[in-house]
Amino acid sequence: MTSRIIGTGSYVPAQVVTNEDLAKIVDTSDEWIAGRTGIRQRRVVREEGTSHMAAEAARKALENAGIDEKELDLILMGTTSPDHCFPSGACEVQEAIGAVNACGFDVSAACSGFLFALSTMQAFIQAGIYRTGLVIGADCISKLVDWKDRSTCVLFGDGAGAAVVRAEDTGVIHTVMKSDGAKWNVLSCVSRTGGNFINGITTEPGFITMDGQEVFKFAVKTVPACIHQVLEESGVSIDEVKYFVLHQANYRIVESVAKRLKQPMDKFPMNMEFYGNTSAATVPILLDEMNRAGKLNKGDKIVMSGFGAGLTWGATLLEW
Repeated sequence: MTSRIIGTGSYVPAQVVTNEDLAKIVDTSDEWIAGRTGIRQRRVVREEGTSHMAAEAARKALENAGIDEKELDLILMGTTSPDHCFPSGACEVQEAIGAVNACGFDVSAACSGFLFALSTMQAFIQAGIYRTGLVIGADCISKLVDWKDRSTCVLFGDGAGAAVVRAEDTGVIHTVMKSDGAKWNVLSCVSRTGGNFINGITTEPGFITMDGQEVFKFAVKTVPACIHQVLEESGVSIDEVKYFVLHQANYRIVESVAKRLKQPMDKFPMNMEFYGNTSAATVPILLDEMNRAGKLNKGDKIVMSGFGAGLTWGATLLEW
């Protein structure tokens, strides 16, 4: 018994912020951003938060799956930008969609969050503990970005994606998850915390900081390696894979991964041009767009792979 994706959904805010819009607040241009990242616009929240976006994506996934919210046993949300320190965003989604029979909690693995949450759901289903679950990747990165720092503010957007999974005979085949905590500071968002009346430290919010070159080198090395690993351990040839659904951080990273895997670019769908890097939401948003466009057929083998702060990375091989 394994877990199979039976429905997908996604949500992005209505507010579009183009590269030209950003050029009005930082020293940049559409040519500079698009040429280096492939991003031309992103969506940014106004009033809505992470849990609102997640709930909207969840509703669409439930509708696509054709099941009632009361059938859900477990809700897992991959996010690093919840609306509150606690409760978890998954519990807020549970209330919003009326999933009264479910248990919910968040998974923090940055841009790898959706894949790590899906793997956690897979473990629960394989163990026979739960049968039907909702996996969400949602992030409101705009509230963690220093909008005066052009090296980071041009990269990110807000959004959410979700997948309903159910115990079936086919679906997820194998997953590889990895992390390298020694390089946690390559990509981080560190708040000044630990304050109280004794030490006199004031808690202050932090912003995302990133060593872009290190992240690039890390991604183009680890992603192909973990994809090869998940295929080899599954006994599946790389030529059997119809699509590689990668984290949408930078088109140059995707191109480099394709080159290292010796696979054609038409196997690597991309949408970062329209949404930017939505962190844990990139993979499920892209997957939902592909699903609704009719690009995914039963029996197709798909590899999903993500990478992000931690440093974390991983890959999942599944049969649609």
